[in-house]
Amino acid sequence: MSGTSERRTGAAPATRGRRERLRAETTAEIKDTALRLMASGGPDAITLRAIAREMGMTANAIYGYFATRDDLVTRLIDDVYSALADAVETAWSTAGAQDPAARILAWARAFRTWALTNPEGFRLVYGDPVPGYRAPEAGPAPDAARRVCTGLAGLAAAAWPHAEPLYRDSAFTWSDFDAGLLDKVRPAFPELPPAGVALALRLWGHLHGLVALEVYGHLGRQTASPDKLFEEELARLVTTLGVPRPEGT
Repeated sequence: MSGTSERRTGAAPATRGRRERLRAETTAEIKDTALRLMASGGPDAITLRAIAREMGMTANAIYGYFATRDDLVTRLIDDVYSALADAVETAWSTAGAQDPAARILAWARAFRTWALTNPEGFRLVYGDPVPGYRAPEAGPAPDAARRVCTGLAGLAAAAWPHAEPLYRDSAFTWSDFDAGLLDKVRPAFPELPPAGVALALRLWGHLHGLVALEVYGHLGRQTASPDKLFEEELARLVTTLGVPRPEGT
Protein backbone atom coordinates (compact mmCIF):
# COMPACT_ATOMS: atom_id res chain seq x y z
CA MET A 1 0.00 0.00 0.00
CA SER A 2 2.83 2.34 0.88
CA GLY A 3 4.66 1.67 -2.40
CA THR A 4 1.54 2.35 -4.49
CA SER A 5 1.02 5.65 -2.69
CA GLU A 6 4.62 6.70 -3.35
CA ARG A 7 4.32 5.85 -7.04
CA ARG A 8 1.13 7.90 -7.37
CA THR A 9 2.64 10.80 -5.44
CA GLY A 10 5.66 10.80 -7.72
CA ALA A 11 3.57 10.64 -10.88
CA ALA A 12 1.63 13.83 -10.19
CA PRO A 13 4.64 16.22 -10.13
CA ALA A 14 6.00 14.54 -13.28
CA THR A 15 2.67 15.07 -15.05
CA ARG A 16 2.53 18.68 -13.93
CA GLY A 17 6.09 19.15 -15.11
CA ARG A 18 5.26 17.84 -18.58
CA ARG A 19 2.18 20.03 -18.80
CA GLU A 20 4.10 23.10 -17.70
CA ARG A 21 6.85 22.37 -20.22
CA LEU A 22 4.36 21.87 -23.04
CA ARG A 23 2.53 25.05 -22.07
CA ALA A 24 5.81 27.02 -22.05
CA GLU A 25 6.75 25.59 -25.46
CA THR A 26 3.36 26.45 -26.96
CA THR A 27 3.46 29.94 -25.47
CA ALA A 28 6.89 30.52 -27.00
CA GLU A 29 5.64 29.20 -30.37
CA ILE A 30 2.65 31.56 -30.26
CA LYS A 31 4.95 34.53 -29.67
CA ASP A 32 7.37 33.44 -32.40
CA THR A 33 4.50 33.00 -34.83
CA ALA A 34 3.17 36.47 -34.01
CA LEU A 35 6.55 38.03 -34.80
CA ARG A 36 6.80 36.08 -38.07
CA LEU A 37 3.35 37.27 -39.09
CA MET A 38 4.35 40.83 -38.28
CA ALA A 39 7.52 40.45 -40.37
CA SER A 40 5.54 39.35 -43.43
CA GLY A 41 2.32 41.32 -43.01
CA GLY A 42 3.03 44.21 -40.66
CA PRO A 43 1.41 44.90 -37.28
CA ASP A 44 -2.09 44.30 -38.68
CA ALA A 45 -1.17 40.64 -39.13
CA ILE A 46 -0.95 39.98 -35.38
CA THR A 47 -4.32 38.40 -34.61
CA LEU A 48 -5.06 35.37 -32.46
CA ARG A 49 -7.06 33.76 -35.28
CA ALA A 50 -4.19 34.13 -37.74
CA ILE A 51 -1.75 32.68 -35.21
CA ALA A 52 -4.08 29.76 -34.51
CA ARG A 53 -4.37 29.09 -38.24
CA GLU A 54 -0.58 29.13 -38.69
CA MET A 55 -0.09 26.74 -35.77
CA GLY A 56 -2.93 24.38 -36.70
CA MET A 57 -4.82 25.22 -33.51
CA THR A 58 -8.35 26.40 -32.92
CA ALA A 59 -8.91 30.02 -31.97
CA ASN A 60 -10.44 28.86 -28.68
CA ALA A 61 -7.24 26.96 -27.87
CA ILE A 62 -5.17 30.12 -28.33
CA TYR A 63 -7.42 31.92 -25.84
CA GLY A 64 -6.26 29.42 -23.26
CA TYR A 65 -2.80 31.03 -23.50
CA PHE A 66 -3.67 34.68 -24.13
CA ALA A 67 -7.07 36.05 -23.22
CA THR A 68 -6.88 38.84 -25.82
CA ARG A 69 -4.72 40.00 -28.68
CA ASP A 70 -3.61 42.95 -26.52
CA ASP A 71 -2.38 40.57 -23.81
CA LEU A 72 -0.20 38.87 -26.41
CA VAL A 73 1.15 42.16 -27.78
CA THR A 74 1.96 43.34 -24.25
CA ARG A 75 3.88 40.13 -23.57
CA LEU A 76 5.73 40.41 -26.86
CA ILE A 77 6.79 44.00 -26.17
CA ASP A 78 7.88 43.14 -22.64
CA ASP A 79 9.93 40.17 -23.91
CA VAL A 80 11.74 41.99 -26.69
CA TYR A 81 12.27 45.20 -24.71
CA SER A 82 13.67 43.22 -21.77
CA ALA A 83 16.03 41.41 -24.14
CA LEU A 84 17.27 44.76 -25.41
CA ALA A 85 17.78 46.01 -21.85
CA ASP A 86 19.75 42.85 -21.03
CA ALA A 87 21.95 43.26 -24.11
CA VAL A 88 22.92 46.89 -23.54
CA GLU A 89 23.39 46.46 -19.80
CA THR A 90 25.71 43.50 -20.37
CA ALA A 91 27.74 45.46 -22.90
CA TRP A 92 27.97 48.44 -20.54
CA SER A 93 29.04 46.36 -17.54
CA THR A 94 31.73 44.46 -19.42
CA ALA A 95 33.41 47.63 -20.69
CA GLY A 96 35.97 49.31 -18.45
CA ALA A 97 34.30 51.36 -15.73
CA GLN A 98 37.09 53.95 -15.95
CA ASP A 99 36.80 54.27 -19.73
CA PRO A 100 33.64 56.25 -20.61
CA ALA A 101 34.28 56.13 -24.34
CA ALA A 102 34.56 52.34 -24.30
CA ARG A 103 31.30 52.11 -22.39
CA ILE A 104 29.48 54.44 -24.77
CA LEU A 105 30.76 52.52 -27.78
CA ALA A 106 29.86 49.16 -26.22
CA TRP A 107 26.31 50.25 -25.38
CA ALA A 108 25.74 51.71 -28.85
CA ARG A 109 27.10 48.65 -30.65
CA ALA A 110 24.99 46.32 -28.51
CA PHE A 111 21.90 48.37 -29.33
CA ARG A 112 22.54 48.14 -33.06
CA THR A 113 23.41 44.44 -32.95
CA TRP A 114 20.23 43.65 -31.05
CA ALA A 115 18.12 45.70 -33.46
CA LEU A 116 19.57 44.05 -36.58
CA THR A 117 19.22 40.59 -35.04
CA ASN A 118 15.66 41.28 -33.90
CA PRO A 119 14.16 43.65 -36.49
CA GLU A 120 10.57 42.68 -35.69
CA GLY A 121 11.23 43.34 -32.01
CA PHE A 122 12.74 46.72 -32.83
CA ARG A 123 9.72 47.62 -34.95
CA LEU A 124 7.35 46.49 -32.22
CA VAL A 125 9.05 48.62 -29.55
CA TYR A 126 10.14 51.67 -31.55
CA GLY A 127 8.39 51.61 -34.88
CA ASP A 128 5.06 50.40 -36.13
CA PRO A 129 2.12 50.73 -33.72
CA VAL A 130 -0.19 47.74 -33.62
CA PRO A 131 -3.59 49.08 -34.77
CA GLY A 132 -6.11 49.20 -31.95
CA TYR A 133 -3.63 48.07 -29.31
CA ARG A 134 -4.29 49.48 -25.84
CA ALA A 135 -1.31 49.20 -23.52
CA PRO A 136 -1.61 48.79 -19.75
CA GLU A 137 -1.72 52.05 -17.81
CA ALA A 138 1.92 51.71 -16.72
CA GLY A 139 3.00 50.78 -20.26
CA PRO A 140 3.66 47.37 -21.81
CA ALA A 141 7.18 47.02 -20.40
CA PRO A 142 7.76 49.54 -17.60
CA ASP A 143 10.82 47.85 -16.12
CA ALA A 144 12.57 47.45 -19.48
CA ALA A 145 11.71 51.03 -20.42
CA ARG A 146 13.24 52.27 -17.18
CA ARG A 147 16.39 50.20 -17.71
CA VAL A 148 16.96 51.42 -21.27
CA CYS A 149 16.13 55.00 -20.31
CA THR A 150 18.58 55.02 -17.43
CA GLY A 151 21.11 53.33 -19.70
CA LEU A 152 20.91 56.26 -22.10
CA ALA A 153 21.20 58.68 -19.20
CA GLY A 154 24.23 56.67 -18.12
CA LEU A 155 25.90 57.42 -21.46
CA ALA A 156 25.40 61.13 -20.85
CA ALA A 157 26.56 60.84 -17.24
CA ALA A 158 29.71 59.02 -18.31
CA ALA A 159 30.49 61.71 -20.86
CA TRP A 160 29.43 64.67 -18.73
CA PRO A 161 32.76 65.37 -16.94
CA HIS A 162 34.29 65.89 -20.40
CA ALA A 163 31.24 67.36 -22.17
CA GLU A 164 30.09 69.79 -19.48
CA PRO A 165 32.26 72.73 -20.67
CA LEU A 166 30.59 72.43 -24.09
CA TYR A 167 27.10 72.82 -22.61
CA ARG A 168 27.58 75.53 -20.00
CA ASP A 169 25.37 77.92 -21.96
CA SER A 170 22.48 75.43 -22.19
CA ALA A 171 19.07 76.99 -21.56
CA PHE A 172 17.42 73.71 -20.50
CA THR A 173 15.63 73.56 -17.15
CA TRP A 174 13.86 70.70 -15.40
CA SER A 175 10.51 72.02 -16.62
CA ASP A 176 11.53 71.18 -20.21
CA PHE A 177 11.28 67.44 -19.55
CA ASP A 178 8.51 64.95 -18.99
CA ALA A 179 8.00 64.13 -15.32
CA GLY A 180 8.06 60.40 -16.08
CA LEU A 181 11.47 60.73 -17.71
CA LEU A 182 12.83 62.65 -14.74
CA ASP A 183 11.41 60.08 -12.34
CA LYS A 184 13.62 57.50 -14.03
CA VAL A 185 16.75 59.59 -14.58
CA ARG A 186 17.18 61.81 -11.53
CA PRO A 187 17.26 59.07 -8.86
CA ALA A 188 19.84 57.15 -10.91
CA PHE A 189 22.01 60.19 -11.73
CA PRO A 190 21.26 62.92 -9.18
CA GLU A 191 24.27 65.02 -10.23
CA LEU A 192 23.27 65.14 -13.92
CA PRO A 193 21.88 68.64 -14.68
CA PRO A 194 19.11 69.48 -17.16
CA ALA A 195 21.71 70.00 -19.91
CA GLY A 196 22.95 66.46 -19.24
CA VAL A 197 19.45 65.04 -19.65
CA ALA A 198 19.15 66.93 -22.93
CA LEU A 199 22.46 65.41 -23.97
CA ALA A 200 21.06 61.94 -23.27
CA LEU A 201 18.20 62.66 -25.67
CA ARG A 202 20.64 63.91 -28.30
CA LEU A 203 22.67 60.72 -27.96
CA TRP A 204 19.47 58.73 -28.36
CA GLY A 205 18.66 60.62 -31.54
CA HIS A 206 22.10 59.87 -33.01
CA LEU A 207 21.95 56.16 -32.24
CA HIS A 208 18.30 55.54 -32.98
CA GLY A 209 18.29 57.44 -36.26
CA LEU A 210 20.90 55.39 -38.09
CA VAL A 211 19.72 52.10 -36.62
CA ALA A 212 16.10 52.75 -37.59
CA LEU A 213 17.13 53.59 -41.15
CA GLU A 214 19.05 50.33 -41.31
CA VAL A 215 16.32 48.16 -39.76
CA TYR A 216 13.71 49.53 -42.16
CA GLY A 217 15.96 48.90 -45.16
CA HIS A 218 16.46 52.54 -46.16
CA LEU A 219 20.18 52.71 -45.46
CA GLY A 220 21.03 49.62 -47.48
CA ARG A 221 19.80 51.35 -50.64
CA GLN A 222 22.23 54.20 -50.10
CA THR A 223 25.43 52.49 -48.95
CA ALA A 224 27.05 49.08 -49.05
CA SER A 225 28.93 49.90 -45.84
CA PRO A 226 26.40 50.57 -43.07
CA ASP A 227 28.87 49.17 -40.53
CA LYS A 228 31.46 51.75 -41.52
CA LEU A 229 28.92 54.55 -41.43
CA PHE A 230 27.76 53.58 -37.95
CA GLU A 231 31.30 53.24 -36.60
CA GLU A 232 32.35 56.60 -38.03
CA GLU A 233 29.24 58.19 -36.53
CA LEU A 234 30.17 56.74 -33.14
CA ALA A 235 33.74 57.97 -33.48
CA ARG A 236 32.60 61.51 -34.32
CA LEU A 237 30.06 61.42 -31.54
CA VAL A 238 32.63 60.50 -28.91
CA THR A 239 34.96 63.20 -30.25
CA THR A 240 32.26 65.89 -30.07
CA LEU A 241 31.65 64.95 -26.44
CA GLY A 242 35.29 65.60 -25.63
CA VAL A 243 35.69 62.06 -24.32
CA PRO A 244 39.11 60.45 -24.93
CA ARG A 245 38.88 57.52 -27.33
CA PRO A 246 39.95 54.13 -25.97
CA GLU A 247 43.03 52.46 -27.40
CA GLY A 248 42.48 50.57 -30.66
CA THR A 249 39.05 52.07 -31.51
